[in-house]
Amino acid sequence: MSTPKTLLVSETYTTESGFVFKEFELSYHSWGTLNKNRDNVVLIFHALTGDSNAEDWFHGFFTQESPIDLDQHYVLCINTPGSCYGSTGPQSRNPQTQKAYGPDFPVLSIRDIVRMEQHLLNHLQINSIQCAIGGSMGGMIALEFAFIDPRIQRAFLMAMGKAHTAWSIGLSHLQRQAIYQDPNWKGGGYTNDAPPIQGLSLARQIGMMTYRSPEDYETKFGREIRETTDHPYYQVESYLDYQGQKLNKRFDALSYERLTRSMDTHDISRDRGSFKEVAKQLAIPIHVVGILSDALYPISEQKDLAQLLPNAQFTALESPYGHDAFLIEFDQLTHILSRFLATT
Repeated sequence: MSTPKTLLVSETYTTESGFVFKEFELSYHSWGTLNKNRDNVVLIFHALTGDSNAEDWFHGFFTQESPIDLDQHYVLCINTPGSCYGSTGPQSRNPQTQKAYGPDFPVLSIRDIVRMEQHLLNHLQINSIQCAIGGSMGGMIALEFAFIDPRIQRAFLMAMGKAHTAWSIGLSHLQRQAIYQDPNWKGGGYTNDAPPIQGLSLARQIGMMTYRSPEDYETKFGREIRETTDHPYYQVESYLDYQGQKLNKRFDALSYERLTRSMDTHDISRDRGSFKEVAKQLAIPIHVVGILSDALYPISEQKDLAQLLPNAQFTALESPYGHDAFLIEFDQLTHILSRFLATT
């Protein structure tokens, strides 16, 4: 069990868009102990609405079957800036105004996120990172970290690609439009007196349709009816409504809006050259995992990424769970990760 910690970074950071943070906070969890050389680090990155408590949502990598050994490794997970789980985000206090950033909070690029999180690694005096691990948004951050920070020795990337495609941007756009249509969304955000009614809930429901596969939905729900009043209320409708309400209670709509835009900035070639030219610069061992039933980031994206990288391995994961398989199929994933970490 790990407890969250927070680092206040009292240094100015200017985002790629030109927004200036006079200071910012990074919330994080850690497990195990840093060794004398400070080089036994495994760095984990969470997905869109996740937090830094990786033991909770990546539980399969914290078991005896996992190659991550807390007697040998120091595991670190940082809450992504822009989120609402401890790191500086839209609901955080702006030290210059003493009020929440609110709609003034900028869209952080994936590269901004990496550069902000590097401050924690420097604070902890980490010299080397044995492996960076992430899926979905976490995989985007892990890949960008590998380009920016030479301390990354290898990376394990799941369910994402070399850039956010038009398909993914379009799906994120639909979710943001749902938020914007909320009656209480005014002037680019909400106020404490007018929290979201259904915008974030609907955005989540749209997202849930891309996180699982048609096969999984059919097996789980079929045409089962939950109840009937003037019309049938299908079990799948009840499930989606529940998931939307659940996120509405635990997550911030403005963080959701900003972080989906952060994901849209993911593009390893931006301002660097062609994908082929850029990818060949990353020579560290990388394992790319694609999910055959993933509709959000189709497996062709992972195949393409693995083919571009000069020292990459690729595995196609068979699962009925769609995109969410990287948070479920730990029997397969720990086996794949074990083999990858054992290679020289």
